[in-house]
Amino acid sequence: MVKENSQLFILVFLGMLTAFGPFVTDMYLPTLPAMTGFFQTTSSQVQLGLTASMIGLAVGQLLFGPLSDKYGRRIPLIMAMLLFLFSTLGCLFSATIMQFVGWRLVQGIAGAGGIVISRSIAADKYSGRELAKMLAVIGAINGVAPVAAPMAGGGMAGSLGWQGIFWALFVLGILLLAGSIHFRESLPATRRQHASWRDVYAGFVAVTRNRRYVCYIFQFGFAQGVLFANISSAPFIMQEHYGFSPLMFSVCFGINALAIVISAASSVRFSHPEQALYRGSSGMVVASLLLCLALCSDCSFWVYEVLLLGLLSMLGLTFTASNTLAMDCERSHAGMASALLGALGFAFGGIVSPFVGLGNILVSTGIAFLVGSICSFICTRMALRRTFSLAQYYSKK
Repeated sequence: MVKENSQLFILVFLGMLTAFGPFVTDMYLPTLPAMTGFFQTTSSQVQLGLTASMIGLAVGQLLFGPLSDKYGRRIPLIMAMLLFLFSTLGCLFSATIMQFVGWRLVQGIAGAGGIVISRSIAADKYSGRELAKMLAVIGAINGVAPVAAPMAGGGMAGSLGWQGIFWALFVLGILLLAGSIHFRESLPATRRQHASWRDVYAGFVAVTRNRRYVCYIFQFGFAQGVLFANISSAPFIMQEHYGFSPLMFSVCFGINALAIVISAASSVRFSHPEQALYRGSSGMVVASLLLCLALCSDCSFWVYEVLLLGLLSMLGLTFTASNTLAMDCERSHAGMASALLGALGFAFGGIVSPFVGLGNILVSTGIAFLVGSICSFICTRMALRRTFSLAQYYSKK
């Protein structure tokens, strides 16, 4: 009899895999100016590395999701970690900026394997409230990692430079490769997709025909758009508009990340994940409306921070609930469902991020918050109508 991995190992391992993608994307951001001088190029060309990794994280999930459904979780995960180590070395020894950008694309694809397979493993091993608890942890990490990664990179940038950050990522890749080798397969051969590759990708069509699932992943996508609107705008708002030092900015970022973690973890206290999703998405609309009005009125920092904490807390509730409900209603195609969920989230984040810099950043950020929250709430209403009526929802509260 094959010995199962302990629940503690699964929890730590899935948490590291979930944080992997954001760390790959964001950890080196504080070193972008130094890389401009190193490669003797422009800042816009250096920023292509960030764009390439986001594209890789979206596309890679569409690749590794079906792979994990067809061949199991363990082998594709090991392949992803080996590819990541190889591409990280490619980044470190790139002679030109375009070589670096190309390796960043490959690195993003490899990092996507960890994200998509982590959710699939959770769906393989757990269901109902147990799945909700596990995805609460994954959702919390998924919310805080894009914020924590630049802070960690900033702490290392001064003494280690951008190469030191990529060596740190290389060490993280080795640890995850060791964990992948130790991991016991969670998808038995009897439950794998044995169809041809054409039929496997045709399964994407089958997944998208589940309208409830589609509503959940679009809710998650719009919520991710709100999160990345905050990540991309906060450095400019706090440091340039409110005059904060980098240290104080990092402290505020950490507090905001903690709000996401606490709310994501507390979502399992609801008797039904639908309740957490409804309250979170409706709370996002209220908080974003107030925040949009405050930003357009050039509010004080404390008004901005308090309202932002409220918005991020509501965001944390929706991350856990939408992930749980989306994966639970497409259990038979967990890999594909996870792939589309993650790819859409990164795609929305990549689309929204540049827009907050257009015109007055306070106004554009407030509008991005409000539009994303309203769209998220609409998707929630549409999904819940396919689950049960709102009258039934209120009777369950």
